[in-house]
Amino acid sequence: MTDASADRSTDGHSRAKTSLLQLDERTKKRNAAEARFQAYGIAALAVGMFFLIALLTAIVSNGTRAFTQTFVMMDVTLDAQKLDPDGTGDAEVIAKTTTFGYGGIIDAALEQTLVARGITTEIAVGDLDQMLSSGAAAQIRRAVLDDTSLVGQTVTFEVLASSRVDGYLKGRVTRESLARDRNLSPEHLDVVDALQEAGLVERRFNWAFITGSDASESRPEQAGIGVSMIGSFFMMLVVLVLSLPIGVATSIYLEEFAPQNRFTDFIEVNISNLAAVPSIVFGILGLAIFIQVAHLPQSAPLVGGLVLTLMTLPTIIISTRASLKSVPPSIRDAALGVGASKMQSIFHHVLPLAMPGILTGTILGLAQALGETAPLLLIGMVGFIASNYPDGIAEGFLSPNSAMPAQIYEWAKRADPAYYERAWGGIIILLLFLMTMNIIAILLRRRFERRW
Repeated sequence: MTDASADRSTDGHSRAKTSLLQLDERTKKRNAAEARFQAYGIAALAVGMFFLIALLTAIVSNGTRAFTQTFVMMDVTLDAQKLDPDGTGDAEVIAKTTTFGYGGIIDAALEQTLVARGITTEIAVGDLDQMLSSGAAAQIRRAVLDDTSLVGQTVTFEVLASSRVDGYLKGRVTRESLARDRNLSPEHLDVVDALQEAGLVERRFNWAFITGSDASESRPEQAGIGVSMIGSFFMMLVVLVLSLPIGVATSIYLEEFAPQNRFTDFIEVNISNLAAVPSIVFGILGLAIFIQVAHLPQSAPLVGGLVLTLMTLPTIIISTRASLKSVPPSIRDAALGVGASKMQSIFHHVLPLAMPGILTGTILGLAQALGETAPLLLIGMVGFIASNYPDGIAEGFLSPNSAMPAQIYEWAKRADPAYYERAWGGIIILLLFLMTMNIIAILLRRRFERRW
């Protein structure tokens, strides 16, 4: 045996002895380069995590306030002389009193509440209702029409506070900012503080934000995202029913049956190119074909689903073909060797093995479609105020509605800061949906994945 060290000579010139146990200069440089590369990778990961944490922190800190709302409790005397002067008790007669007619009843109720609690203020009685939502009169009128026996009684109502009062209790509105605000004055905040000490002003979780509908710009405290969630649900049904069978059938044909020629190469290149086309281009296509040519209803979830189907198909086709390619050729050969036809080998052996990847690609494509806003801009789903739930399945597909990303965009561009707060809250709900869909994709992949 010989020592690990040896004489190295080149071109007749002798060199110093080296050992495998001792690092030379070139090895030290390679090791240093690898250490630097690892440091760069760790630094890049740290920067990415920093921005991700900063983004999630901003979303949570700004959006959680949208899930709480301020309510004002007051005893309202439903004056029969104003609501039913003839004492008929007829709902049609009581309905003739509009929400404007309930303004005086609300002013009197606020005045009585302040007097009963010993709260004094220099604000005129007619200006006290600025602390309440402009929809308070509609809420009380709706309760009276639902039960006309309330007329003449004193009933305790919990009404929404105005967006300025709600912002004050959330720290978004200050007395200094109200000095230049025509909707509310610092004196109103003194009354709010006194009512809060008396237990008549309370901030609590607001389910109406999750289950409610959109509101006009003058009533941000009543806005909810529930109707838009229904619109997104109907759109995703359209995308799922159309994109999954079409995408899978196209992938099976291109991967298993189509001959390799210029035509199929042209198709494959165009599918890859369509996957990189900006989503707003699909919106323009949907506007031209589905609305202007086919005359389908504008702002309908059916049209939105068709547009998103066009956008999602390339993603599903590409992921499905990759799943089919991952199945070993020996599976196909074994099936054909025992007498199965090519159709049987594909549907009985190849497709079940590729199903985890197909389901994962489909769910990820649906998640991408769920968060798209640009195509919905072109078909009018942004300009529509989603104020009512659909009455049935057919109306859910064909009646005008909005979607979660479109609703968030609409809130973000409105002037009232309360809508900006709700936009952050809508982002939280949308992220929860996307996280759920991605988790389902991971679970399905692990559940059906087979190793060979």
